[in-house]
Amino acid sequence: MKKIILILIIFYMIQPLNAQNSRAFTLEEAIAYGLNNSVDIRDAQINVTDADQRVVEAKSIGIPHLNFKSSYNYYFKLPVTILPDEFGINPITGEMNPNFDNEVAFGTRNTFDMGLEFSTLLFDGSYFTGLEAAKYYTNQARLSLDSERDKVRNNVRDAYLPALIIEENRKILQKNIDNLKKLFFETKELYKAGFVEQLDVDRLELSLANLDAEMQNLEDQKDLVLNYLKFLMGYPLGQKLEVSDNLEELLIVPANDDLAGAIDYTERSEYRVVQSAIKLNELNVKRFKDGYLPQLLAFGGYSWNWQGNKFKNGSWYDTGLVGIQLNVPIFDGFDKKAKVQRASLQLEMVKNRRKKLENAIELEIHNARTSYSNAKQRVEDRKKNVELAEKIYKTSQVKYKEGVGSSLEITTAEQGLFQAQANYINARYDLLVAKVNLDKALGR
Repeated sequence: MKKIILILIIFYMIQPLNAQNSRAFTLEEAIAYGLNNSVDIRDAQINVTDADQRVVEAKSIGIPHLNFKSSYNYYFKLPVTILPDEFGINPITGEMNPNFDNEVAFGTRNTFDMGLEFSTLLFDGSYFTGLEAAKYYTNQARLSLDSERDKVRNNVRDAYLPALIIEENRKILQKNIDNLKKLFFETKELYKAGFVEQLDVDRLELSLANLDAEMQNLEDQKDLVLNYLKFLMGYPLGQKLEVSDNLEELLIVPANDDLAGAIDYTERSEYRVVQSAIKLNELNVKRFKDGYLPQLLAFGGYSWNWQGNKFKNGSWYDTGLVGIQLNVPIFDGFDKKAKVQRASLQLEMVKNRRKKLENAIELEIHNARTSYSNAKQRVEDRKKNVELAEKIYKTSQVKYKEGVGSSLEITTAEQGLFQAQANYINARYDLLVAKVNLDKALGR
């Protein structure tokens, strides 16, 4: 009895854990999970933080700098200075002193220096341009983060749809299996009563086996598709995941502007990135041109110097200075000219890339709109075919039960119904993909 109670306790303890390992996601929930767990997005967020620090780094160039310096020197051999011969001439007699030695060692053996150095930038045209460029670089990093989020959103969406359509297919297939099982049971009873042949039973049994095999095939496909979806979401592969969105809600008809409105390139994150890159390259050209302007610096310092041959008899001396330095570029061997030319060429290339992207977006939106219209028409046609196939299948069942039809007729009608249903499911999937592609093309 104690063992049974212990087993029951363990069972109820494990059951909630197993429930936690399975989670159902709508499409928006799956996208949100992917955005929160994507390694690529984390890297893009790091780039944004790095860009913010670049702005601080660029500002630091124009902020006053203050440094403390200190040094100690011990001259185990003092430096020697050569004096001119004039120092050995007697000023009274005008004769050279025969004992004059022009090699003289100046200084003390111990020196200790310490002081403060101050400098600040008063004017530099390229500094202010570089500061503006650093801010635009931060903006571009944030735009790149938005672009990375769009990639994750689109990848998760593309992987979610096959899983959802497989689940929809499973529901329809299970309904067909249930209906066929019911017909199979009724046919066996009729066979036992002697109203139908064994061939009729065998045909239905074969059809049922084929549907069971198709169901197993869908289960295998579902596992593969869900594993790929987990990978894109950053979801643990060892935990169960289910898709729970409503297919009908995802197939909402787009607005008229989406199907025929004017194209807004700025809705696309990659276009905004290119726009920012153009501004950065324009500032880069300006920065090199500003290099022709003069540069003005201010500096100052105050220091203390101790000197002495011995530590007990040394002396302190202090020194202070302030000043202004003007740097005027005159000729640099055409270095700045070449840099301006190269920066201008890079700007032209980025503008060409923008034009190419505009053409690509126009083509993508045009094709997406056409694909959606065609897919929508196919769904309407396939839906009519399913309704007709269901009507034929029901009529065949009635005729079979009344004894005026054959099992072959039911099997043929059944195969026609399954094919019509498969075509309808595929058409709905194509419409769903077309709707998603249209949203992606419009930057949604």
